[in-house]
Amino acid sequence: MLNDIQKSILKTVSDMTGIPDGAVNIRLDGQKAFRQNSEHIQIVSKTDKDGIDIKIAPFTKSENVHIPVVLSRAGFHDMVYNDFFVGEGADVTIVAGCGIHNCGDCDSEHDGIHTFYIGKNAKVHYIEKHYGEGEGTGKRILNPQTIVYLEEGASIVMDTSQIGGVDDTTRYTKCEANGANSEVQINEKLLTAGDQHAVSEMDVILNGAGARTRVVSRSVAKEQSTQVFYPRVQGNAPCFGHVSCDSIIMGAAKVRSIPEISCNHVDATLMHEAAIGKIAGEQLLKLETLGLTPEEAEEKILEGFLR
Repeated sequence: MLNDIQKSILKTVSDMTGIPDGAVNIRLDGQKAFRQNSEHIQIVSKTDKDGIDIKIAPFTKSENVHIPVVLSRAGFHDMVYNDFFVGEGADVTIVAGCGIHNCGDCDSEHDGIHTFYIGKNAKVHYIEKHYGEGEGTGKRILNPQTIVYLEEGASIVMDTSQIGGVDDTTRYTKCEANGANSEVQINEKLLTAGDQHAVSEMDVILNGAGARTRVVSRSVAKEQSTQVFYPRVQGNAPCFGHVSCDSIIMGAAKVRSIPEISCNHVDATLMHEAAIGKIAGEQLLKLETLGLTPEEAEEKILEGFLR
């Protein structure tokens, strides 16, 4: 049974207010709190290490998987290995948020290692929200790793967001588009404030003929927080890739963006762009003339930027 704090975090990171249809696995303070399988999706506990295998049958259509994680014990360190086996022709949405409530003096940390094996012509929409809260002095730390292997015609859309309260994060994403005409789309949104620190590292490797990727990273750094981005795309076949990193910097924050593209085939087309700057004065002025206070105008701009 979840308490009110745990229910609130669960809703924030996964939009769950009850038990949704489809396959569900709720992890609470390192333990299975609830599990539900569906006709076409089976969740099985690993026997060699902490984690689960999610097995999605071929040609499963329009089904959802929810695997949220909640940490509410101060000083708790959690590591989990989740593997996703997506059958040929499947089309599924996977929601994998994680939230930490830390009201103590010791750091709380969750490290989730997710590996996807996406079969021929399968489609995955992966949604990941990270969030932290609590009045304690202990840090809220989240270090996700996401590894993806795509076969011919397979695709993944990854919508990842850090929506606040995470003191320290090191994020790593690696996608290998090995099959012909496979596709990777990554949409990353990141917010830091105070003394928070975030590092995001990505490797997208395009090995299949006709493979393509689009990486979009948007972030806001407030106060004294720091952010570092390393998006890298490698083209080893006739392929297309585009990387776009945009950051808004405020106060005494610091942001570094180091995109890298590597073409290893004459028919690989890769490009990148990066922009870091403050909110334009004319944007604020326009909203203020509509009746918003300077603070309201600023929040409205940030909300639209991270949407």
